Amino acid sequence: MNPRVFPLCFMAASILPTTAFSQSFVSQYEGLPYHDSRYSGGPQQIPGKVLCAYYDLGGEGVAYHDTDPKDHGSGELNPADGTYLNEFRIHEGVDTPYTKFDRKPDPIDDNPFDKIVPPAELLYVGWTEPGEWLNVTVDVAHSGTYAADFLYTSNRRGTISVDVNGKDVTGPLQIATTNDSADPLAWRQWHHWNRAPQLFKVRLSKGKNALTVHIVTNGNMNLAYFDFKPVRR
Repeated sequence: MNPRVFPLCFMAASILPTTAFSQSFVSQYEGLPYHDSRYSGGPQQIPGKVLCAYYDLGGEGVAYHDTDPKDHGSGELNPADGTYLNEFRIHEGVDTPYTKFDRKPDPIDDNPFDKIVPPAELLYVGWTEPGEWLNVTVDVAHSGTYAADFLYTSNRRGTISVDVNGKDVTGPLQIATTNDSADPLAWRQWHHWNRAPQLFKVRLSKGKNALTVHIVTNGNMNLAYFDFKPVRR
């Protein structure tokens, strides 16, 4: 599967249609929903939070594309010590850190420059670069329109886009920067968390669907989750 590169024009959040999980897409896609000893697996559920760190199994070029093969979170930033969080998906190219609380003298992810405080020990995708992408298989409870909130950090005002079943449903989405010049610690610019409410809306068909999240411009974002909620009429 070769995800497209989209034109770099801004598209406001809107309701765009999508197709069912087509046989042509199924025949090309070989990824599987993530599972491990702690996470029982199966498609992630919509409505609900779709965690980026639980992207599909299948490896480089199938379930994801990363610009280098090393996980700069697990095993590097977080030393390999036999623990689940420090070694999460350690042998894959996608970079998977987790949120850290109560670190002294300098708080990390529960710092005073957060717009919203994330959950502690939340796995997320970091070290993002333009051209990278990841796939997540989801199971939609009911056909309908869903709005997606987005939990993230963005040091350089990056751009993402989202496919459903191989079809662009959002166009490029500008992610507001979380950079704050008041923070005296330069490294903490990657740990100012925020939530983008209703970043986009999309019509989804009941049952299995595949989401593809693309990093379009700038990178330097941490992707935690999309929280899909039905739009009430």
